[in-house]
Amino acid sequence: MIDKLEPLLTWYAALTPHNLHRTAEFYAVDAHFRDPFNDVRGVGAIEAILRHMFEHTDHPHFVIGERIVQAERAFVTWTFVCTLRGHTYEIAGGTHFHFNADGLVTLHRDYWDAAEELLQKLPLVGAPIRWLRRRFAVKVD
Repeated sequence: MIDKLEPLLTWYAALTPHNLHRTAEFYAVDAHFRDPFNDVRGVGAIEAILRHMFEHTDHPHFVIGERIVQAERAFVTWTFVCTLRGHTYEIAGGTHFHFNADGLVTLHRDYWDAAEELLQKLPLVGAPIRWLRRRFAVKVD
């Protein structure tokens, strides 16, 4: 059932604007994609999110980590690396996948902490987020 997981992950690891057209090979027509900024359905919408990534960041790529597979589900850890305005960012996260009987993704749910992994690293926005995190962190001796 999960025969398409490794080809899907290989595609993500080598994703470029030139191979975005392959999205429909891996995703069901009505697939649901959700991350901290997007909540969409359909191959076209998922492709649009990936295209947006290439339009608004430089050298984006995914480094695939661990995989946990159970029946029609998988959880995969990854690090997203990109350059934004001359600064390189690394965002650690994970994706929960559900596959249908044809081996196509029906659910792609990304989990990552937008505040920790991205926003607190940005100029202007980062300072208040870092202050809040320090304010609410438990101090352990």
